[in-house]
Amino acid sequence: MELKDVVAIAGAPGLYKVIGQRKNGLIVESLDGAARKIATSPTQKISVLSDVAIFTENEEVKLSEVLLEIKKQTEGGLTVPDKKADDNSLKSFLGAIVPKYDKERVYVSDMKKLVGWWNILKDQIDFEKLEAKDEEKTESTESAVGEKKEVKKETKKTPKAQVKQAAPKVNTKGKAAKSISTPRKAQ
Repeated sequence: MELKDVVAIAGAPGLYKVIGQRKNGLIVESLDGAARKIATSPTQKISVLSDVAIFTENEEVKLSEVLLEIKKQTEGGLTVPDKKADDNSLKSFLGAIVPKYDKERVYVSDMKKLVGWWNILKDQIDFEKLEAKDEEKTESTESAVGEKKEVKKETKKTPKAQVKQAAPKVNTKGKAAKSISTPRKAQ
């Protein structure tokens, strides 16, 4: 299973796998082992896990990268705390996984949610596919950044003095039509 197939529904505990779509929502199946199927409504807030990220001091870290780091760290001996653990142990755990996480914007409730998601996903997610996709995104981002820099060098802005004004509109009787325009703001 991939992260793009897993969603979190606001107000509903746990995670859900998308198994279908209907006209005004999704059909999802719980990942808690009960395999109960529910239909979502358009008013429910649904978060696809492939779009979730954790704030850091400079940027955001995708959940896929965080999950891969948790897997790597747990294989190295780090223990994942229970989601009912005290605040300090959750903060030290996240600090080991994402050292520069934003301490003001990442709340303890977010850390508890991350630990809960890890406990659900650790046996169900395909980490090999996740790692391969992460590497592809990194390579494509690096090449896209290089292309953007080249494009910026080639484009030139036209000076305002060289911009031609449009000819006045003419109505069918041969008279110039009145045009209404608003003056531009001084820059």
